[in-house]
Amino acid sequence: MVDYEQLLSDRVKIVKPSGIRKFFDIVSTMEDAISLGVGEPDFETPWAIRRAGIQSLEKGRTFYTSNWGLAELRSQIAGLTRRKYQLSYDAEKEILITVGGSEAIDNALRAFVSAGDEVLIPEPSFVCYTPLTIMAGGTPVPLPTVAEDQFKLTPERLRAAITPKTKVLILPYPNNPTGAIMTRDELETIAAVLRDTNILVISDEIYCSLTYGPDRHVCFAELPGMRERTIVVDGFSKSYAMTGWRLGWAMGPKELMKHICKIHQFGIMSAPTTAQFAGIEAIRTGDDDVEHMRTQYDIRRRYLLGELRAMGLECFEPEGAFYMFPSIASTGLSSEEFCERLLREHKVAVVPGNAFGDSGEGHVRISYSYSMNHLREACFRMRNFLDHLEQSHA
Repeated sequence: MVDYEQLLSDRVKIVKPSGIRKFFDIVSTMEDAISLGVGEPDFETPWAIRRAGIQSLEKGRTFYTSNWGLAELRSQIAGLTRRKYQLSYDAEKEILITVGGSEAIDNALRAFVSAGDEVLIPEPSFVCYTPLTIMAGGTPVPLPTVAEDQFKLTPERLRAAITPKTKVLILPYPNNPTGAIMTRDELETIAAVLRDTNILVISDEIYCSLTYGPDRHVCFAELPGMRERTIVVDGFSKSYAMTGWRLGWAMGPKELMKHICKIHQFGIMSAPTTAQFAGIEAIRTGDDDVEHMRTQYDIRRRYLLGELRAMGLECFEPEGAFYMFPSIASTGLSSEEFCERLLREHKVAVVPGNAFGDSGEGHVRISYSYSMNHLREACFRMRNFLDHLEQSHA
C-alpha cells in the first residue's frame, strides 16, 4: 500500500490551504448566499479587449510566443511604465510576461532565495507570499503592521527585522487585504533603510491603478537607487478586469530578469498567446475603462466604509485596492468565529483576517468589487447579524 504522506515534500506538508478559498468553496454550495470574499472585479473584461482576444483566435494565432512574451506587448508595457512613472525598462531584456502576477512572484522568489534565506513579509498581506517563500526554501519573516499606522510598513520595524540572512523584502502596496497605500515620503523612509544593504525588493503593485486619495501611486523603483534592486510585479487582472485571462508581468534589471525568465522558461514556456494579444489592446485603449471602474470602486468604497462605521465596526479608511479590513474585536468573536457564524446564520461570506497572517486576527476582509445592490443586501444582513449578537450579549 502506498504511503502518500511519506511521498509528500516536507515543504508542501507545512503549507496550509488558502483561507480565502475555504469560504469561497462553502458559498458555492449555499443557496442565496452573498460572497464579499473573493478579490475579483464584477465588471466584464471591456469589449475591445475581448474582441482582440477573439480576433487572435480567428486569425489562428495559437502558437507559442517567445519565453519573454510577445514583443509588442512588452513594448506597450515599457511605454505604459514611462508614461506613469517616468521609468525606462528595456522591453527585450527587462520585461517578462507571466501567467498572472502570482507566477511572477513565485519565479522571483525561486530565482533568488536559497535555503535559510529570510524573506521579510509585511502582514497582513496576500496569502501567497508565505507559502511561495517556503516552497522556494526560504524562511518567511512576518513584519506585523497595525491599524494605528494604517497598516503601513514603518522603517523602524523594517530595520529591526533585518539580519545577515535577509535576502528579500516583499513590498505589497496597495495592499491586499487592508487597502493600505504608501506615499512617496513613506516609501522614501523604507528606501533609506535598504540603500546600503544587498536586499532585493519584490514590489507587488498589482493594484497600482486602484488608488483613491489625492496622490498618484508611486512605483518603488522610481525612488533613487531602488530600480537596481527592485523587481516590479504588475498585471491585468485587477486594473482591466481580466482575472481569468491569467496575464501579468515582472520587470527589473536585466542581470536579474534573465534568471527569472529561466525559471519561467522551464516551468511555463510562455503566457497564453490569446491573453497576450488581449493585453496589447488593454494597454492601447483601456485607460478610460480603467478610470470608469476605479470611479465605481470609489463610490462603493465610500458607501461600505460609512455602513461599517454605522454598524459600530472600527475601520480605517483604505485608499487602495478594493478591500475593507474592519476590526471585529467589539463582537468578542475571533475572526474565524465571526466569519463562520455570519455565513451560517446570515449567508454572507467575508474572509477572516488571520488568513492573511497572525496580525490580521481581530479583523475581517470585505471586498467591494461587487455591485451596489450586492453590497446593500450584504450590509443589511451584516447589520442584522451584529444586532442579534448584541442582543444575545445583553
